[in-house]
Amino acid sequence: MHTLKRRRPLRRIVLASAATVSGAVLLLSMKPHTAPHIVTAAPAPSGGASVPAGSAGSGGSGPDRSGGSTAAGTRTVTGDSAPTRYGPVQVRITVKNGKLTDVTAVTYPQESPRDQEINGYAVPQLRREALAAQSADIDVVSGATYTSQGYQQSLQSALDSLGG
Repeated sequence: MHTLKRRRPLRRIVLASAATVSGAVLLLSMKPHTAPHIVTAAPAPSGGASVPAGSAGSGGSGPDRSGGSTAAGTRTVTGDSAPTRYGPVQVRITVKNGKLTDVTAVTYPQESPRDQEINGYAVPQLRREALAAQSADIDVVSGATYTSQGYQQSLQSALDSLGG
């Protein structure tokens, strides 16, 4: 038999313990697969601008200056992409006769199953709140703070581009 098994069982215990501790230390020192990104954009204004009353298109159809389209008083505008810790968030809005009629999340974090789970309930809730508020002054969804803040920023930029 091997000498470790035969003569020195205490030595086996010490080596097994050392290997276990080393493995645990290595496991705990592992970093996530992606480094968190630091958000450098300014937060959305807390007041939030509402949809400008005179923001409806001038009639006709074709692209407007903000990359959206116009058709008989309806304008569609895509907001700026807002960087967040877990990925960019970008929304597209539709305004008909001065009223916010649709908000669609074009881009939002979906890389991991956890992102999909969180944003699966957060994005529809943010949409409902934006349509009800008719502005970017909406509540943050609990558990989806970064997505909520990015959503607000992109929504505000879309609304701002309608006013000018």
